[in-house]
Amino acid sequence: MRQVLLLFTMLFAMTQVGLVQVQANQFPERPPLPTPASEQEAVVIVEVSETDIDAVLETIKSTFPKGEIRKTFQTLFTGFSIQLPEKDVERLKTVSGIERVDKVVNYKALIDESVPFIGGGEFRSQLDENGERLTGKGVKVAVIDTGIDYTHPDLKRNYKGGFDVVDYDDDPMETKIEEGGPTVHGTHVAGIIAANGKIKGVAPEADIYAYRALGPGGQGTTEQVIEAIEKAVEDGVDIINLSLGNAVNGPDWPTSVALDKAVELGVVAVTSNGNSGPNMWTVGSPGTSARAISVGASSPPLKMPYLTIFGEEKEIPLQMMSGSRPWDVTRDFPFVYGELGMEKDLEDVNGKIVLLKRGILPFAEKARIAKEAGAEAVVIFNNTDGAFVGAIEGKVDIPVAGITKEDGEWLLEQIENEKSPSLRTIYRNEEDLIAPFSSRGPVTQTWDVKPDVVAPGVAIDSTIPHGYLGLNGTSMSAPHVAGAAALLKQAHPDWTPDQIKAALMNTAKKLEDKEGNRYLPHEQGAGRIQIVEAINAETLVLPGALSFGKYSRDDRRQVKDVTVTVENKGDKTETYYVVPPIDVPDGIQWKVPFSFDLKPDEKKEVTITMDIFPPVLEEGIHNGEVVIQGGKEDVVVPYLFFIEEPNYPRVMAFNFEHGDEPETYRYEMYLPGGAEEVGIALYDPDTFEFISYLDARENVARGLLEVELSELGLTEGIYKALVFAKQDGQEDTLETAIFIGEIG
Repeated sequence: MRQVLLLFTMLFAMTQVGLVQVQANQFPERPPLPTPASEQEAVVIVEVSETDIDAVLETIKSTFPKGEIRKTFQTLFTGFSIQLPEKDVERLKTVSGIERVDKVVNYKALIDESVPFIGGGEFRSQLDENGERLTGKGVKVAVIDTGIDYTHPDLKRNYKGGFDVVDYDDDPMETKIEEGGPTVHGTHVAGIIAANGKIKGVAPEADIYAYRALGPGGQGTTEQVIEAIEKAVEDGVDIINLSLGNAVNGPDWPTSVALDKAVELGVVAVTSNGNSGPNMWTVGSPGTSARAISVGASSPPLKMPYLTIFGEEKEIPLQMMSGSRPWDVTRDFPFVYGELGMEKDLEDVNGKIVLLKRGILPFAEKARIAKEAGAEAVVIFNNTDGAFVGAIEGKVDIPVAGITKEDGEWLLEQIENEKSPSLRTIYRNEEDLIAPFSSRGPVTQTWDVKPDVVAPGVAIDSTIPHGYLGLNGTSMSAPHVAGAAALLKQAHPDWTPDQIKAALMNTAKKLEDKEGNRYLPHEQGAGRIQIVEAINAETLVLPGALSFGKYSRDDRRQVKDVTVTVENKGDKTETYYVVPPIDVPDGIQWKVPFSFDLKPDEKKEVTITMDIFPPVLEEGIHNGEVVIQGGKEDVVVPYLFFIEEPNYPRVMAFNFEHGDEPETYRYEMYLPGGAEEVGIALYDPDTFEFISYLDARENVARGLLEVELSELGLTEGIYKALVFAKQDGQEDTLETAIFIGEIG
């Protein structure tokens, strides 16, 4: 029963149903909050300030006899994980020697064209200091993921070992079908980094070490991810790739902190930025790590299909789903709406393109039913705002693509206005566009620019167990950067992780959208990586992006200093100039140093001062560029700052599922700024009549709220749920559907 419940929860709550940001006036006014529910069990990560962790553990065991120590950590930070009653968590924070306490959350696994596009082929002719071609030879790269198929002919020469923290053995093989939900993700990532056979990765002679932190279905926990990072660092790897993440936009999440520590210990950390774009604030941990290289997704050279209707100017971009037949439609076809894709809804789709709404059925099932009903192609529109990345488990012989909710609703209007409209496919050659699904920054609280860079992440062909497959996602972008970092490490073995990150950011290509407008820093970071330019960089500026913080319009004049380090990596003395933005709005003045000279291998800390008078500036995000001139090429450093509290979501990363015991449930949500009021209001799905609060709390601190529930006293069925959080006069809500009851 447990497996059935988990499968339903995953498909219903995550893949299919999704969450919708809603306006409060769509629901009746919710009543005052009830008395808080009783506390249940919690699993937390504890960071210890004292070096003697054993003494703290002894104190914990005696003070919290009902607590169960699960794992201990001593490489990236000193601490442990513990399961204990929810009511004891606050008291746990008061124990001497404990620095911080965080809840455990779940993570999921977020070339032939893309590798040459970022410079592959060009750098093969370059040599390292030993006269070896740049192939990543001798560089150790850890892939923390779902494991890899180390028997794949394109990977077996590169595979050097690793560890499985899921099954706790030395065999980090992908999950096989007989073991649960089979996985391919880690093998695909490893191929982008270092495939060396039928296809060539970015660094085809790098050593691959696999650490399986995500088990069946590509799911894992904070504990498993941190333990995998620790083992990789202990094994002496040079680079870590984490193509995984969650929806927690917080800078101090344990996995983000662990990556910061790994970089401090000399390891280059690369992570995906997330696939929840295109809205701001959608970057998730560990992409929020300050010192890791967080990577967004751009497009390599592609022939992209668009849908249009004769007589209409609108063109709808298609996001192809891996596992389906490529979109090879060459003539007009009528299209019809098939609801959710049930058999009863697809009785008249023969010879037509069918438009389906995301939800309830897995994508593969929708495609199979449509294929059997005679459909020519399937278009699935999102049930939440924005785009999504979908994949077909197995393969289906019919083109399947995803579109945004907004585009799907527009197509529905055309069907309603015209009984038999036809869809036409047009194809456009495109490159260097930010993928709609690529998560955007910045990071809450620190207001750091994320992503740091972007790399190809659309239709990337790579290895999977027993073959090859094209996939989309920032999970595919990150290994392009990990491979690039391996080449940089080979070319410059004495460079630190911060220098490698700077080289990739300082030499990145600034991208523009289809209208010729430059993408903003929180969309593209410093730009799309260019490997040859990074390898040959003669000037490094650290950090490669700047944040000047947040200000209130009630503030008087403020002065903010930030420091950058400029390094001359060339072979002659250079004169450098710091050039602030020329187009400066009223209320801002910049102060920068006069010119300065740097000898070869010399570096200098430079202070850049923003003198700001907030009352005359518009509320919202402000951004621009500071240019370091001198040397072979100018270095462009993006920056941002905010006027007033940013409009980040007050609640994010909501998940609801059945508990471990019958008639129990659990939910979690992340509160970036805390909440004066937070909870889940239940409504009748048909009448929107308020039923009750599933849970409600007041004055909850910033961070992850994780709650277990039982004895709900609710009738079995599907409920419309309004998840809400109120802070500083702003209430944000998420709409979803939850199921209460047993699933047989």
